[in-house]
Amino acid sequence: MHQGIAFRTAYLLTGSSTDAEEAVQSAFVKAWAGLRRFRPGAPFKPWLLRIVANEAHNRRRSARRRAELELRAAAADPPGDAAPSPEGAALRREHREELLAAVSRLDDRDRDVLTCRYFLELSEEETASVLGVRRGTVKSRTARALARLRTELEP
Repeated sequence: MHQGIAFRTAYLLTGSSTDAEEAVQSAFVKAWAGLRRFRPGAPFKPWLLRIVANEAHNRRRSARRRAELELRAAAADPPGDAAPSPEGAALRREHREELLAAVSRLDDRDRDVLTCRYFLELSEEETASVLGVRRGTVKSRTARALARLRTELEP
């Protein structure tokens, strides 16, 4: 049930599908082993994603690589039945690549909060749980990260 979002989370944090698969597998084993410590009534997804995020961060640190994060943004479907023009599609692709390159140049904390909030579409509370910080910290980090991203994208 949570395998898809767990893999996307790990992939966005590691930048490698192999590392993401290993992080998710390890996280599921750890979650299973720690299930008795899970608080009844607490939301399960943020708890699991926190374990996945920890595994992904550990994998990235232990490999001593800071590979640029390759994010996949879903291509937006054009409104109505009209197919996008080749020029429009090329411009959208170029803009998406520019945005992803700018995101990858941000530091880990900024990239992580933007990844959770906008690429994984997690709520502030879920993002706080995944990153192990308070909700207010998510708000302030998001604002600062967006400001830095705007600076990166200015001509």
